Amino acid sequence: MSTDYQQAREALGIRLRELRLTAPDGRLTGTQLAERLGPGWTKVKVSKLENGRQTATADDLRAWANGTGHPEAVDELLAKLRGFESHIRSWRRQLAAGHKTVQDAATAEHERTRVLTIWESCLIPGLLQTADYARHVFGRHADLLRSPRDTEDAVRARIQRQERLYQRGRTHRIMMWEGALRSLVCPPSVLAAQLHHLAAAIGLDTVELGIIPFSAPLKIWPGNSFWVYDERLVIVEDWHAELWIDDADSVATYLRVWATLEESALYGNDAHNVINAAQRALSP
Repeated sequence: MSTDYQQAREALGIRLRELRLTAPDGRLTGTQLAERLGPGWTKVKVSKLENGRQTATADDLRAWANGTGHPEAVDELLAKLRGFESHIRSWRRQLAAGHKTVQDAATAEHERTRVLTIWESCLIPGLLQTADYARHVFGRHADLLRSPRDTEDAVRARIQRQERLYQRGRTHRIMMWEGALRSLVCPPSVLAAQLHHLAAAIGLDTVELGIIPFSAPLKIWPGNSFWVYDERLVIVEDWHAELWIDDADSVATYLRVWATLEESALYGNDAHNVINAAQRALSP
């Protein structure tokens, strides 16, 4: 967990403690507050929230404000929560209703963006996925995170977002590691169709598609996948969460990483040859 995120949790905890100790009808102990808030609340939970060892939910904060006699503090507490959750968005919370809501959030950011810069090290990027390939990706992710399976709705949302690939005035700078072409996260027949679809993107005037082959010398190692929206936002995927990063220095760092990796990338016919080699490897 990032230092900034933890510091924000601790700052929220300090504010929660202040509200408990300044209850209008007299300061409350942790036990008294837990009893007042009812089922699901214990002295231990109160302590964890106040010491920044547990992330509060919006419902937790509403209950706390009302339980301590400070209903006017609800908006303040929710604003603090939004402030640090906007940077680390856990998959557990994002996928509480399934993958479609995550796709809808991505669509909203894409709609605001004119230049989208993508690095993918393990998978074909969602904007270039076939429906069958996406179906397997969503299914495996839902299994891993034990989230609700809304696969078909998520696939439809992803495919609909791909319409923006063809809109004039947008640029999609997409680069991937050769390993993304060879990862068997789906049956070989599905991957073969996916690679054929990927090759067709090379001719789009709104897409700059680069492939870094295994044989290329690298100035920096391939790391986590990330998406840069103009120069205002980076979204980085990890196993536990997405990181939404919007400070200028960090965005600039990711753009430098992308530019450094690009020095090893192949485009045009050379990229086509790498895709064809991955297709041939799928044949008996």
